[in-house]
Amino acid sequence: MSKSLKRVEAALVEAGLTPDIREMQASTRTAADAAAAVGCGVDQIVKSIIFRGEVTGHVVLFLTAGGNRVDDAKASAVAGQPLGKADADLIRAETGFAIGGVSPVGHLAPVTAYLDPRVLGFDTVWAAAGTPRHVFAIAPADLLRLTGARVADFVG
Repeated sequence: MSKSLKRVEAALVEAGLTPDIREMQASTRTAADAAAAVGCGVDQIVKSIIFRGEVTGHVVLFLTAGGNRVDDAKASAVAGQPLGKADADLIRAETGFAIGGVSPVGHLAPVTAYLDPRVLGFDTVWAAAGTPRHVFAIAPADLLRLTGARVADFVG
């Protein structure tokens, strides 16, 4: 088991949850791929979209329903600072995950996060579990609690 996957599992257990982590035979790099592999609707896939805060220099995480796209202007307004592209090194340094497997939980350090309200419309959602081939199921209320995310309108 990879270190990244172990961190996600530990974060879920530490939060009092029983992890439902699944290894997919097919890639889960895109929301459509993940939804097909899991057998759920694309909006039940929670995408972890990361930007670099241009004022703070730190990552800002936007958790959005799989069918939605982050609107850069709205996201910057929500974050209270201009946002730019976060490179792979910054993402790995601050979250501990590689692009394509960034989990909403189990980061190396606390991350500022925002949640798309669309995610709250489901009983269960699925998110990356630290690798491009692993996902985990979680209730949206638990996801909100574990990430400390603020619900905000940042999609276009």
